[in-house]
Amino acid sequence: MVYKFVVLSDEDESFVREFEFLDTQNLMDFHNLIQEELEFDKSQMASFYLATDNWEKEEEFTLFDMGTGSSTMESAVFEDIIFRKNQKLLYVFDFFNDRALYIEYTSEAKEIEGREYPVCTNSKGVPPKQVVFGSSSRKLYNLIVVSDDENEDDDEPEVDDLFLNGEDEDSLPDFENIDNLNEDDE
Repeated sequence: MVYKFVVLSDEDESFVREFEFLDTQNLMDFHNLIQEELEFDKSQMASFYLATDNWEKEEEFTLFDMGTGSSTMESAVFEDIIFRKNQKLLYVFDFFNDRALYIEYTSEAKEIEGREYPVCTNSKGVPPKQVVFGSSSRKLYNLIVVSDDENEDDDEPEVDDLFLNGEDEDSLPDFENIDNLNEDDE
């Protein structure tokens, strides 16, 4: 028996992938095919989750045994975990930003003789980037302005003015000399 899945991303509506697997294959096969198809870095962590109809995470399937009671992708055979049409899975590929692909089991079909499984049967749109800056990091980096203009604005303070309040370095107290510290305290 062949299990058919559609994979979508909430980051780009034009992104669609359709995959077919034999019922005896597992989530590790799905992970490897996603990694290959989307040209992801295979050294990054990822997990599958069984999901509710509202895409809420349920049981987790990890790359390897984490010792937390979760199952592994290797042990999750399709015929054992797919039990209804339109069953939903999440493939979390960016844990830091909680980004995932949305997977839905669409149908079963007979195995096509001569076809190698698993297989991507439909590929549309650009896949999401595997790793992106988090929203707080993105805001921080958006504030940085790099300019190579030779015409500097005269109204902008010099670096020395920002850190030394216009004082010359030589007029700063010598903190290596303990006597100077005692004089300031009096």
